Amino acid sequence: MSTTSDRTMLAPRAGRTEWIGLAVLALACLVYAMDMTVLHLAVPMISSDLRPTSAQLLWIIDIYGFMVAGLLITMGTLGDRVGRRRMLLIGAALFTVVSIVAAFAPSAETLIVCRALLGIAGATVAPSTLSLIFNMFRDKRQRSVAVGVWVGAYSTGGAVGPIFGGFLLQNFWWGSVFLLAVPVMVLLLVLGPKVLPEFRDEDAGKLDPISAALCVTAMIVLVFGMKTIAQDGLSGTAVGALLGGAAIGALFVRRQLTSADPMLDLRLFRLSTFRIALLINMIGIFVAFGYFLFVAQYFQLVLGLSPLATGLVMAPSGLGFIVGSQLTPRLVRVVRPAYLIGAGMALAGIGLLMMTLLTADGGYGLALAASVVCSLGLAPVFGITTEIIVGSAPPEQAGAASGVSETGAELGGALGISILGSISIAIYRGDLTTTLPADLPADAARSARDTLGAAVEVAAGVPGALGDSVLHAARDAFLHGVHITAGIAGIASLLIAALAFRKLWSLPPGDYSGEDD
Repeated sequence: MSTTSDRTMLAPRAGRTEWIGLAVLALACLVYAMDMTVLHLAVPMISSDLRPTSAQLLWIIDIYGFMVAGLLITMGTLGDRVGRRRMLLIGAALFTVVSIVAAFAPSAETLIVCRALLGIAGATVAPSTLSLIFNMFRDKRQRSVAVGVWVGAYSTGGAVGPIFGGFLLQNFWWGSVFLLAVPVMVLLLVLGPKVLPEFRDEDAGKLDPISAALCVTAMIVLVFGMKTIAQDGLSGTAVGALLGGAAIGALFVRRQLTSADPMLDLRLFRLSTFRIALLINMIGIFVAFGYFLFVAQYFQLVLGLSPLATGLVMAPSGLGFIVGSQLTPRLVRVVRPAYLIGAGMALAGIGLLMMTLLTADGGYGLALAASVVCSLGLAPVFGITTEIIVGSAPPEQAGAASGVSETGAELGGALGISILGSISIAIYRGDLTTTLPADLPADAARSARDTLGAAVEVAAGVPGALGDSVLHAARDAFLHGVHITAGIAGIASLLIAALAFRKLWSLPPGDYSGEDD
């Protein structure tokens, strides 16, 4: 098999048009990251206004990611047929319209539907960005820089999203955060047709709606099972959902293995480097999305910061991602990928373990330091593993590898929110069963056990010492959940660091080729 270096040594260099096109693609990535971070800031206000149950709140947060993950391969196949640029612009238009509707959602159910539709729109945008970058930038060094810009766009969105979102939440209603995406997407719709080249595969495979339905259904049913356990404990419904989701997933895999024209070419997984890089990328995003969810709530609901102050305090974490992602293309020319990835995951693990020391009595500095350490550690991981995933595949499978890369990333983020969130909620509810004041009215106790945001409202509505006791118990229960989930994520990061050192050490600096087992 030819190496990535061989394939790109004589590749043409990108010109002015490609770099302008990259800037347009970065806009789409930036909006995605902003949308995720500002939603975390809005969680307390959404809880207060729409009064979702704990399960509904998790659906509001992560249904977007699961819809994207389930539809990425389908939308990627469709993009091969109708054109990547066209799919990007269709997704941008849909994202704009649904964002406006979500901003004025009157109920939790409506917001969940809007978030699902935004996920469908995101699924049309996400495969276009990475696939277009690998088509536009054939030169190895230019491609490394372009991928760094791509990762940096996500990082920038993560850095400026909390600031802009905090300002909006400080002065307007929670729905205003959804409107952040509108002007950027409108700009993308205006500039995209002028500066972005079109790419389509004349030999693209046929669409397989059955495989698409199996993929989406499997993930949605599995997540429903996890959420049911978090909400109501282990039950026949939850176990049935988990088993049913696994069975549907098995049918999806079987269909891909037996189809002459599969949506997902499972032969890619025979490449050892491809598998390891995909796993590392998924775990990295898993832990990143999980801790971002808890940190925003910690600053607002435990330490009592305003949304704007929370955004400002979280900005250094986003800046850490920007610095790390821009340094990576230079470092990877002289340092083996295994060392950068392994050290990065180990650093992220240390930051996560620092979060197990957070308390309800302060700790601004500790929380900020832990977030920055995590960001600096994870930044090189995302860019390098993305290049390894796509670069390890043979040229004729580069498109499929891009789809798998983005599907894994979206699935990792959604699973991070769902699994870590479900564990945290289960701990929170379990603790409050025994620690809430005995003289608290039953209805108020049920509300307080639902979410931390609801508990803060209950505490504000009952007099004196009773309210203080409710607030103290709720914050302690929330922190207990954070400590456990941060510890789990930290240990997972350290284990993945060891895996990277062991399995990727043979890759020389700047080489992302893979070999069959």
